[in-house]
Amino acid sequence: MEAADNPQGRDGASQRRSPLDVLMSQIRKKRSDRKPLGRFLSWTSERTGIPEDEPDCREENRPSPAPAEGEGDVGWGRVCAFLQKLGRKADSRSLSLSHCDLTATDLLELASLLQSLPQLEEVDVSWNDLIGGSLTAITSHFQLVGGVRTLRLCGCRLDGEDAAALGEALACIPLLEILDLSWNGGVGGGALQNLLGKLQPPLRELHLVACQLTDADSSALGGMVATLPRLCVLDVSCNPQLSEDSNGVGFRQFAAALSKATPLTTLRLQACGLTADSLAALSASLCSLPSLRELDLSCNKHLSGGLSHLTFHLAHVAHLESLDLHLCALTRADLEALIQALPTLTALTQLDLSSNMEVGGVVHPLVSSLPLTQMRRLPLNSCSLSQESFTALTLAVPHLRSVDVSWCKVVGGRLALLLDALQPSVIVELRLSSCRLSADDLHHLAAVCRRGSLSSLRVLDLSYNDSVADDGWSAVFAAGGLASLEDLDLSLRPSASASCSAWLPALIHALPQMPALTRLALQRWTATSQERRRLIHGTKTRALLVDWDSDTTDSTFQSSGHDTPEE
Repeated sequence: MEAADNPQGRDGASQRRSPLDVLMSQIRKKRSDRKPLGRFLSWTSERTGIPEDEPDCREENRPSPAPAEGEGDVGWGRVCAFLQKLGRKADSRSLSLSHCDLTATDLLELASLLQSLPQLEEVDVSWNDLIGGSLTAITSHFQLVGGVRTLRLCGCRLDGEDAAALGEALACIPLLEILDLSWNGGVGGGALQNLLGKLQPPLRELHLVACQLTDADSSALGGMVATLPRLCVLDVSCNPQLSEDSNGVGFRQFAAALSKATPLTTLRLQACGLTADSLAALSASLCSLPSLRELDLSCNKHLSGGLSHLTFHLAHVAHLESLDLHLCALTRADLEALIQALPTLTALTQLDLSSNMEVGGVVHPLVSSLPLTQMRRLPLNSCSLSQESFTALTLAVPHLRSVDVSWCKVVGGRLALLLDALQPSVIVELRLSSCRLSADDLHHLAAVCRRGSLSSLRVLDLSYNDSVADDGWSAVFAAGGLASLEDLDLSLRPSASASCSAWLPALIHALPQMPALTRLALQRWTATSQERRRLIHGTKTRALLVDWDSDTTDSTFQSSGHDTPEE
C-alpha cells in the first residue's frame, strides 16, 4: 500500500509527516509526468480544513456535528465557488461532476468540501480520466457524507489501488444503493473481488461494464449476489473474459448463485464470451428469477447453436419484458427453439434479433408467435429480409413504437408497404439506413408526413441512401408534419460525396417547422460557403448540432467528425 493509503508510512520520515503531506507528495510526483489537461487549483493545508487524524468510519456511522454558527455559510460558499469554476450548479443533495476534466488536485479540494455537504445523496465524477490512481483522496473522507445512495465512477481509469480504497470506504456509506464502476479496465482482479465482498445489503444496482472481469471475478460476483437481498440490476456487459476460462468454473458458480437473487429485474451479459455451456449453466437459475424483466445476452457469438438451453426455461420468467439476442450468430435451430418459447412470454414488449442473418427466413412464424398488441420494439436491421419476410413484418408494424430495418436492401422500392402499416402518432423512431431507397420512396414518406402519421416521430435515420434523387429529399422537407423530430440523419456513406445545393433551401425553409430538432447529420454532403452560412443563419437562434465534415468558426455550427463503418 502506498504512503497515501497508509498514514503511518513505512519509515520514520513518513511517520513524522501528516497524511495530507504524504498524499500531496505522491500526487506531485505523479502529476510531474502527466500532461496538464485539467485545471490546477491552489491548495494549502490552511484552506482545506481536513483533519490530520481521520476517524475510523467502521466504528460507527454517526452524522457529522453541525457546524458552528457562520461556518455553514462559509462552507457552502466554497462549494458554490468550486462548482462555478467547473461550470456546474451547486446542489446540496447531488454532486454532478462528470466530464469536468478533474485532476487529483481537484479531488483534494473536493474532499475538503464534503464536510459542507451533510445531505449529499448522489456523487457522479464519471469520465474524468485524470483522477485514476488518486481516488483515496476523496474516499478517505466518505464518513462526512454517510447518506450517499448513488456513486458513479465510470471511465476514470481507476486501478487496483483505487478499488481497494473504495472497498475500505464502503462501510462509511452504508446506505449506498447504486454503484457504477463501468469502463475502468484496471479494476478487475483481486482488489475488485475484495470490494465486492464489502458491499452493503441496501445495494440495488451494480454496474461493472468493461472492467476486464475474469472467470475468477465471476466467482466473486456469485459470492456477492448471495449477500445482497435487494439487488435488482446487475450489468457486467463487455467483459469477454468473464466466461472464457476453458473450465468455466467461476462462471458456473456465478450462474448458480443467481438462483438466490430472486429480486433481480435486470441482468445484462452483453459481450461476455458466453457459450452454449454458459447458457446451460445460466438457464438453470431462471426458474428462481420470477421478477426478471430484462435479459441481455447480445453480442455473444459463441452461444450459437445452444439457445435451446435457454428457451427451455423461458417459461419460468413469465414477466420478461425485454430479451436482447442481437449479434449472436443464431442458427435456424436456435430461432425455431425461440419461436416455440415466445408464446409463454406474455409480457414481452421488446425483442431484439437484429444482426442475425438467419432471422430473415423465419419472420412470419416469429411475428405470429409474438404478443403483437403489446410489442413496442422489434428491430430487424441486418437480418437479410426477403420480400416475403418484409411483408410479414408489416403485421407487427402497427403496434411498434420503433421500427428499424436498416441495411435491408429489399426495403428500397417497397417502403410504401411499411409506411402504410404505421398507426398515426404511434411511431417515435424510424431507422432506414442503407436501404437503397429511391426518390419514389421518399415521396411516399412525404405523403405520410403530410397526413400527420409521423407527428410523434423523434428519430428519423435516412443515412447511406445515396441513390435518392434531389427531388425526393426536397419533397420530405416540404411536407411538414415533423414537429416532434429531434434527430435527423441524412449522411452519405463514407465513400460517397454529393452536393446538397438542390434541396438545402427546402431544408432551411423547413427548420422553423421542426422546433424540437437538436441534431442534423449531413456527413459527406457538400455545399458552398454561402449555403453553409445560410444554414448557420437559420439555426443560430436554437441549440442545433449540425454534423458536417468541414470545420467552421461559427459557434452555432459544430462538426462531430463521426463516421459509421461502410457496409
